[in-house]
Amino acid sequence: MLDRDGPVPVYKQIAEIIRERIGSGALPPGQPMPSEAQLEAEYGIARTTARRVARELREQGLVYTVQGEGTFVGDKAVPRARRKTPLYQEIAEDVIERIKRKEYKPNRAIPSEKTMMQQYGAAKVTVRNAVRHLRECGWVFTVSYRGTYVSPPENWPSD
Repeated sequence: MLDRDGPVPVYKQIAEIIRERIGSGALPPGQPMPSEAQLEAEYGIARTTARRVARELREQGLVYTVQGEGTFVGDKAVPRARRKTPLYQEIAEDVIERIKRKEYKPNRAIPSEKTMMQQYGAAKVTVRNAVRHLRECGWVFTVSYRGTYVSPPENWPSD
């Protein structure tokens, strides 16, 4: 249980919890630590606080960050677990399935970046990569300052 009113900052308390998970082997070397979005959801914290958790653990030499992939336990010499499919592609595939099932209808907005970050436990850059991929394939289009919308079916790629 976090002590939100005590003298120890919340990010340090969470970093200690993660450090204990690393020490116990629950988070082994090479495995990703919880993402910023996962930390936000699990502890009810702001994204900036989640970033401070990762920074604290990096400064302690317990984790390292690979831009666009995440933060991993151990040091850079430790081989990290790789996803079979990049997370942005998994997100894009899920959105495509929802479009095909008509959960997301043509000319209607897909969920916002923030919603998708929370839904998939992904960083902003990962969600943006997923949306870029969907746009490049023709599944969605973006209107500046309005959002991203499902393309008409005639613009969808043929399977």
